[in-house]
Amino acid sequence: MSAATPLLQVRNVSVDYVTDYGNARAVNDVSLDIMPGETVGLAGESGCGKSTLAFAISNLHGAPALISEGEILFDNRDVLKMSPKALRKFRWNEASMVFQSAMNALNPVITIGAQITDVILAHKKVGFGEAWERGEALLETVGIHCSRMTSYPHQLSGGMRQRVVIAIALALRPRLIIMDEPTTALDVVVEREIMDELYALKKEFGFSILFISHDLSLMGEIADRIGIMYAGRLVELGTSSEILSSPVHPYTKGLVASFPTIHGPKVRLEGIPGNPPSLLDLPTGCAFAERCSQRTEICGKAVPDLVPYGSRIAACHALGPKESAA
Repeated sequence: MSAATPLLQVRNVSVDYVTDYGNARAVNDVSLDIMPGETVGLAGESGCGKSTLAFAISNLHGAPALISEGEILFDNRDVLKMSPKALRKFRWNEASMVFQSAMNALNPVITIGAQITDVILAHKKVGFGEAWERGEALLETVGIHCSRMTSYPHQLSGGMRQRVVIAIALALRPRLIIMDEPTTALDVVVEREIMDELYALKKEFGFSILFISHDLSLMGEIADRIGIMYAGRLVELGTSSEILSSPVHPYTKGLVASFPTIHGPKVRLEGIPGNPPSLLDLPTGCAFAERCSQRTEICGKAVPDLVPYGSRIAACHALGPKESAA
C-alpha cells in the first residue's frame, strides 16, 4: 500500500438502532478516510454518533444495532464482509480500540499481567513466558514499572489504569488505534502526561489514530484533521488549524466558541441554544436548522450535501462551494 492510499476508508456508512418505536439512525451516510500515520479527530455533542461509528469500524455492533449501509475498507479489505475468523484476526492485530470509560474496562478480579498476556496469547503463537516478557515491556513503554504486572486494577491510580488499557491496545502493534474518550474523568495533569506519552508512541511505532473526544482544544494539539458530527452526520472536516481558527459550519463555530482560550483577550463564551433532535424523528431538512442563527427557508426542506470549501468539506446551505486554491 502506497503512502497516498488511505489505510481506512469509510464509505457512506449508516448505522441504525432498532427499537419498538422505529429505527434510530445514529450514523447517517458518513464517509471518512484515515491515511497511514495520520491522527483524525471526531468531535460533537453526546449522541451525535461518534462512538457508534467507532464500533462500526471494527464491526463490533450487535443487536439492536445494525450497520445498514456502506462499506468499511481497511487496506482495501471490507471489514463488513469478513468472516468471524478473519474478524478475529483483524481486531487487535490490525485495529485496536481504547473504549470509552477505559479506566473501568479492566477486569477487577484479574491481575494486569494476566489481562495483557491474554491478548497476546489469543493472537500469537508464543509461550506464556514470552507473553509475560512482552507484557512487562509494554508497561515500561507506557511509563509503568514492570512490577505492576502482578497488581490488580484497584491497586492502580486512574491514570495508571488508563495507561494499562493503552498498553493492551498496543500489544499486537496495530496499524490503527481507535480511542473513544480516552482521557474522560482524568485531571488535566494526568491527561497531559498520557497524551504526551501517546504522541511519543505514535512517533515510535507509526500507527494511525481515530481520536474521539468532546475536548476540541485537546484534539487540536494531537489531530492532523478534525471531523465534526451532528445528529449522525459529518457536517465539517478539515485540518485542525482550519477547524479551530476558522470554522465555517454554524455548529462548528458554536462548538469552538464554547471553549475558553488560554492566550489573548478574554471573550464571552457562547453556548449553542436548544437541543439536538431525536434520532427517531429527524427533521426533513438540516438537522441543525432549529438551533442555527443562519437558517433560511431551504434549511427546513433539504438536507445539505458535503461540499468542498477551500481544503475542507462542509455541509451547510449558507455556504457556497469554494474551490481550493491552486
